[in-house]
Amino acid sequence: MARPLRLEYAGALYHVTARGNARQDIFLDDEDRRRFLGVLERVVARFHLLLHAYCLMNSHFHLLVETPEANLTSVVNSGRHRLQPHAAGC
Repeated sequence: MARPLRLEYAGALYHVTARGNARQDIFLDDEDRRRFLGVLERVVARFHLLLHAYCLMNSHFHLLVETPEANLTSVVNSGRHRLQPHAAGC
């Protein structure tokens, strides 16, 4: 069964999360976390997002993101390979 379509509209709030495969760690140390936050900062600026909150855990992360331009799909599709913390070597 396919995932339901993502609803997008200007000003929407989203809880974005990602977890390591088999719940493996995606952040091995504080340097991994700093690099991820650097990439996240560039993505937020590029797509004019409002990042209200974030939580970085060893095996996953949570973001509370607002999209003034209704562009979450564009963000996710363009950043899929860049926001993978340890796997892509951010």
